[in-house]
Amino acid sequence: MYLKIINDIDIAHLQLALMALVEWANEWQFAISIEKCCVLNIGKQTPALHLHLDNHPLPVVPLARDLGVLVSSSLCPSAHINDIVAKAHKRAYMIQRERNVCIT
Repeated sequence: MYLKIINDIDIAHLQLALMALVEWANEWQFAISIEKCCVLNIGKQTPALHLHLDNHPLPVVPLARDLGVLVSSSLCPSAHINDIVAKAHKRAYMIQRERNVCIT
């Protein structure tokens, strides 16, 4: 869920939406992976949010993965780029290591 927070009323609306999501999921017998849920504040003004999902507090994080993309609170792409580069280096190392094993 995404919501622009301007005041305390917006925070209350977001909490109500989270509660409605839990009710909907329970009604339709869907499980919510609460351990994958978090709060990511985007922007310079970051209000103190104490949101919960099914009585579990949601952690406030500096970056989160959404559909495979790392999103930071500053919306700077460097964390995502560094993640992709690190994965590419690991894969290249594994390929090189396999080539060396096959050759010897």
